[in-house]
Amino acid sequence: MKINPHCVVGLSWTLKDTLGDILDELDEPVEFLLGGDDLLAKIEQQLQGHEAGDQLAFQMEPEEAFGDYDENLVFLEKRVIFPAELEEGMTFDGAALPTGASQDTPKDKIYTVTEIYPEHVVLDGNHPLAGIALRLSLKVESVREATEAEVGQGSLGTGFFKLEPLDSLPPDATLH
Repeated sequence: MKINPHCVVGLSWTLKDTLGDILDELDEPVEFLLGGDDLLAKIEQQLQGHEAGDQLAFQMEPEEAFGDYDENLVFLEKRVIFPAELEEGMTFDGAALPTGASQDTPKDKIYTVTEIYPEHVVLDGNHPLAGIALRLSLKVESVREATEAEVGQGSLGTGFFKLEPLDSLPPDATLH
């Protein structure tokens, strides 16, 4: 079966920056819904018409991946409003920042703690891969028709390309 706009694909991949450093590896296939919220548009475009067993390699510019880095999404907050066990790499939902946080922070972002000082904390609302051109080598492991329920849901719940607020995200963590 060839990949079409509303199907489920099983993929494995290696994601690298333009210097060749590995950012993420998916050795075991994971299923994604095309035509939903699971994959970046550029990946879906590249997959169209391919079938199980095909291998692809392509580059995504920042605007095709996680956007350009926006310095306006970096905020300095008071250290005292955060828990004592705060660590670099932890993430916070913009809609649930601690009481006392700046009202200027957009509520629809996920903020990563990038630096901790005795009096201040640096929160970055950019995706960790914002501003970076990416090279993706992937293999189509399987292709199948999406069920009505999957299409209605808009996702298989495999949001590898989206940030979710976590209690803690180690600084060296990959996307999954």
